[in-house]
Amino acid sequence: MRALIQRVREARVEVDGACVGEIGQGLLALVGVQPADDAASVQRLLQRLLNYRVFSDADGKMNLSLRDVQGGLLLVSQFTLAADTRSGLRPSFSTAAPPAQGRELFELLLSEARAQHVPVASGRFGADMQVQLINDGPVTFLLEV
Repeated sequence: MRALIQRVREARVEVDGACVGEIGQGLLALVGVQPADDAASVQRLLQRLLNYRVFSDADGKMNLSLRDVQGGLLLVSQFTLAADTRSGLRPSFSTAAPPAQGRELFELLLSEARAQHVPVASGRFGADMQVQLINDGPVTFLLEV
């Protein structure tokens, strides 16, 4: 699994002009699922999302996690993150999980996140989504598990 995470002041996702998920301060995670991913991958990614230290402490150092700051987590499925972009001028999606597997693992990630953290919001799997955010920093990292 891959997650492109962005520390945000706020973020929201819309489908057909309606807001389906939004957070204030926290992390926006664009999530890509690959064929070798499984439930263990979901657990590893979730622990990294919740505990990755990307928020500033009193000294301005990135020493605090999402849990520490009690920030929001906005999960958005994005199969394009699993694309193979190493050659050519067009991405190959042969390295992305099939839609059924992607949906199952994304929904597991969302369910587990909601059981372990508040607040958690999400986009809609497979939908054409518009994502708005105010990146704080900007701070952006690619997490791979």
